[in-house]
Amino acid sequence: MTRFRLKLSMTILVLISIVLVMLGTYFAKVLEQSYMETLHDLLQRESRLIAQAVHLPEILNSPRALADVVNDFAPETDVRVTVIDGNGTVLFDSESEPAQMENHLHRPEFQQALQGKLGLSTRFSETLGFDMVYVAVPIVQNEQTIGAVRSAMSMEQIHQTIHNMWYSLLTGLLVTLLIGFFVVSRISQNITKPIEEITRVARNITQREYESRVRIKAQDEIGQLAGAINFMASSLEQQMYEISENQQRLMGVLTNMTSGVMFVTENRRIMLVNPAVEKMLGMSSRELVGKLHIEASKNFGLSQYIDRCIDTKQKFRQEVHTYYPDERILDVNFAPYINFKGEARGVVVVLHDITEIRRLEKMRSEFVANVSHELRTPITSIKGFTETLLDGALQDEEVCRNFLQIIYEESERLNRMIHEILDLSKIEQKRITLSLERHNVGDLIGNTISVLQEQLLRKQLSLQVEIEEEIWLTTDKDCFHQILLNLVSNAIAYTPEGGSITIGAKRAKNMLAIQVADSGIGIPEKDIPRIFERFYRVDKARSRDSGGTGLGLAIVKHLVENLGGDIQVNSREGVGTTFTVCLPFQFHTPTANAPQKN
Repeated sequence: MTRFRLKLSMTILVLISIVLVMLGTYFAKVLEQSYMETLHDLLQRESRLIAQAVHLPEILNSPRALADVVNDFAPETDVRVTVIDGNGTVLFDSESEPAQMENHLHRPEFQQALQGKLGLSTRFSETLGFDMVYVAVPIVQNEQTIGAVRSAMSMEQIHQTIHNMWYSLLTGLLVTLLIGFFVVSRISQNITKPIEEITRVARNITQREYESRVRIKAQDEIGQLAGAINFMASSLEQQMYEISENQQRLMGVLTNMTSGVMFVTENRRIMLVNPAVEKMLGMSSRELVGKLHIEASKNFGLSQYIDRCIDTKQKFRQEVHTYYPDERILDVNFAPYINFKGEARGVVVVLHDITEIRRLEKMRSEFVANVSHELRTPITSIKGFTETLLDGALQDEEVCRNFLQIIYEESERLNRMIHEILDLSKIEQKRITLSLERHNVGDLIGNTISVLQEQLLRKQLSLQVEIEEEIWLTTDKDCFHQILLNLVSNAIAYTPEGGSITIGAKRAKNMLAIQVADSGIGIPEKDIPRIFERFYRVDKARSRDSGGTGLGLAIVKHLVENLGGDIQVNSREGVGTTFTVCLPFQFHTPTANAPQKN
């Protein structure tokens, strides 16, 4: 903007200079012309007076008388008077001796005077050595021109006057330019400063500084332009704020969605993904955005459906299996993106991970099958022995007693299984009430061991308790008892006769670590991830013979989670198994574990 200000100032100054030079030239010419006309008029009047005074022969023929008359009429020394006869001979000259002067017959002003006209001429005087103005009037005697009186004046004074005028003009021009420079600078600054301010605000707006405003209070056109710029900036700031807010809301929704969202343009390039898509596809947004979907997704089926949606511009839903980075089952919705012109400019892909749903459906199906199988076994036994008794075995008292004992045991097993299923359902739905109190861990373990003492003696198993110090735990006594009871019962069931079981309790940071280790048959590595599933058995025949229902570890897992803890298992087949339960020392449940109404 400084260049514009300088250009504006120089333009105005140049225009002022041109106008002043033109005016000076014009006035110089007018002054020169006026001065020359005045001079001509003065010399003409003086020459006419002298011509009338010397036209008599006695004066013209007497040099002394002629000199006296001329001197009477032209005493000034700055005007040269010359009297010339009809032949061009100089009779009198106020500056030189007439005898020494050349003939003036061919002088232009003299020739005009001989013709009875006023003779005017301006030329360089060889006699005086500078420019002279000559005015000649005829001397008339008896209506005949007998000579001429010529008055002359030097042009030096005129030239000096014009020179002084030009000097004054240039001095005035210089002073005017200096004054004009400051005035023009001020004017140009007043003009360019608002423009600079408007330019600054416009530049800031292009750099997303929408809060910038033009600080101009003028009421002229510049002020109106500044007001319009400020209104535009305010409106743009509001609009950008709304756009930013909407974008933040959209990004917040997309970021926190568990479902994956991906936008693919009509050029088949990925332009937008949310974190859920990154997790599902095992790639970061940096690796996905800008890439072709077929090379980024690493799933031919998904890419094929995206191409189909782009080509057909129709919305549809499809189930897709992916195998990278993990095997997943995705429920995918494909919908074309239509812009405000009604043109399809891409595809919006929404991915729902239904792997867990399918797994739960499979588990539910297996649970129904397992429950049916587990219930069928005792029911079949009860039904078979009952039919045998009805067919005549009642007569044999010993056989009848044996059959009734078997029926009783199977009914007990059936009753126990039903109760455990109901307990597991309550635990999973968090419908049990926790009574949190401080308990001595050693006493809780001792109470559990006393319940199982008979089973330990029956299988001749050794039980060792390892507690480093007196430990107090805030927990639910019944839940703790059931957890430990199930773990120890499980160790007794799968430990051969003469084996050993170890129960340990120690502090682990802010948690209590309880370990139940046995020297039993162990668990195969492939079965370890599934041992906490309902009705899952590693050795089904052995479990059924021991009276197990396959629900114990499932109950333990859910009880531990309800107490805010975690359970882990470490096992080697043929060596033994160690279950580790970690429970917090202080567990608060204000409302989470309150009874829930159906």
